Amino acid sequence: MTTEQNDNLEAMLSNLNLSTPAVPEGFRCGYVAVIGRPNVGKSTLINALIGEKVSITSRKPQTTRDRVLGVVTKEDAQYVFVDTPGFQTKEGSQLIRRMNRTVRSTLADVDAVIFVIEANGWRPADLEVLKLLPRDAKNVILALNKTDLSKNRDALLPLMAASMEKFPFAAIVPVSAEKGRQLPELLEEVKKFLPESVPYFDPDLYTDRSPRYMAAETIREKAFRLLGDELPYGVAVTIDKWTETEEGAEIIAGLIVERESHKAIVIGEKGGKLREISRLARADIATMLGKRVYLEVWVRVRRGWSDDVKALKTLGYD
Repeated sequence: MTTEQNDNLEAMLSNLNLSTPAVPEGFRCGYVAVIGRPNVGKSTLINALIGEKVSITSRKPQTTRDRVLGVVTKEDAQYVFVDTPGFQTKEGSQLIRRMNRTVRSTLADVDAVIFVIEANGWRPADLEVLKLLPRDAKNVILALNKTDLSKNRDALLPLMAASMEKFPFAAIVPVSAEKGRQLPELLEEVKKFLPESVPYFDPDLYTDRSPRYMAAETIREKAFRLLGDELPYGVAVTIDKWTETEEGAEIIAGLIVERESHKAIVIGEKGGKLREISRLARADIATMLGKRVYLEVWVRVRRGWSDDVKALKTLGYD
């Protein structure tokens, strides 16, 4: 290439304006872990902060099994949230051990930690999770959740003082994930720990999870919510077929249980419970995809899958 040709090429590339989009000076971006005991409201809090449903919620423990990535982008910061499983104090099956390992590994990879307890006070299980945090950690924010259920607001101040005696929290923020209260204040405290950086993700992205993953989680959530205490914990969902066009999507899913007796519980009398699980899940998936959805859910028995390392890998648990 001659000197003249080289100069012409550089001029042409310059005219294309291939520079990356500018971000405001001082823009911050980083990873944030949300941890706490089972059912303290971690998933509800993440969903409320993001404004979209990225993590399933239920009154039962063990509903969140993976690190779910949710992204919030503001004018001056991007928050990349990781929703961890509720830490289990009794490690029984391989599934629970893997869930606890997920919690521990997450804490080593983030810029800030939101530790969630209920506004009515500390419980023994909260203290067990607190032991996971290094005493010299400077990036842990305590979120006192469910303030909307607290009848005595004056009790929050003594609770905040007692909490500082348990751990040197960087900040304490009373919130209501359910009502959306004090969430901007929580984000402001988190932002202080995020490094200055360009955004890691496209501003329009709110989760890194695929539609297939979100559909499977939606089906699992409806099963937990509909069956309540009847439902055994050994439940997983697989997406066996996914065909999508501009007009609609056809999805065939498998709901995996560990015993034949569990299968009967999920199906219900004359298939009523399974039909209702499918109906509720179909509606949410259609909203998520923005199109008509045909959904079939079949129940299959896979004995001992929650304590089988190979089975867990097959079902997507790392």
